[in-house]
Amino acid sequence: MPCSVLSVSELEARAKAVRRLVLKTTHHARMGHTGGSLSEADILTALFFRVMKNRDTEAERVDRDRFILSKGHSTPGYYSTLALRGYFPLETLDTFDALGSILQGHPDMHKTPGVDMSSGSLGQGLSVGIGIQLAAARTPAMGDCHTFVLMGDGEIQEGQVWEAALYAGARKVRGLVGIVDYNGVQLASNTIEAVNLEPIADKWRAFGFTVLDTDGHDMGSLVETLEKARELSAGGPVVVIARTVKGKGVSFMEGKHEWHGKAPNDKEFALAMEEIGA
Repeated sequence: MPCSVLSVSELEARAKAVRRLVLKTTHHARMGHTGGSLSEADILTALFFRVMKNRDTEAERVDRDRFILSKGHSTPGYYSTLALRGYFPLETLDTFDALGSILQGHPDMHKTPGVDMSSGSLGQGLSVGIGIQLAAARTPAMGDCHTFVLMGDGEIQEGQVWEAALYAGARKVRGLVGIVDYNGVQLASNTIEAVNLEPIADKWRAFGFTVLDTDGHDMGSLVETLEKARELSAGGPVVVIARTVKGKGVSFMEGKHEWHGKAPNDKEFALAMEEIGA
């Protein structure tokens, strides 16, 4: 079904619903990347319920905007968003990472409705996004489609990201929007302790990207920035630095690398759901 334009308050309510589903999904499966799924929830909500165009859940349009979860391990947030958007029933989330499920640990475009590109090996999403937009420039049926690539801040320590950025900037690839989920935490440490990414904005500019910076949890600012990024990408690649918090919404998870790939136990789940609220 086509998505109607939602207000900021309605989007905030859906982002909260995504977070609750993330917790339910990882708790039920007893595994999953909880922290990064909570940090990306507002970004995914803004994209799938407001910013991206021609996302029809009943018939996959060739001129639709595409989305790539380059940080492909954070599927609980991705699948929760797709379920709320209507790509498959909410009950399917209970099968997450189960044998034979359409919801595997990493997204599979051949199994999961709404997934535009399989991912999981870090660093590859921006390259694929470039390929999609180069194809769009040569395929009239794809129309004015755009591709949004969500990357992790730990992920952009991968060299392939910067090879892709170099190409996209040099060729002024149009319709490409990168988004960095800049939560400052990766698998086993803070990013600054592993590889300091600063000055992150200057680096992207040096590679030929227009850089926008926003609070990744301020829905009003986030929507405005992403819509501006979509518009500006008509002239070349854009990257949005979305400043987020790992584990956002759950106090004992926030900013903790221990929650990168950990599911809550029964007690933690109850406390987390209480904090997120209805």
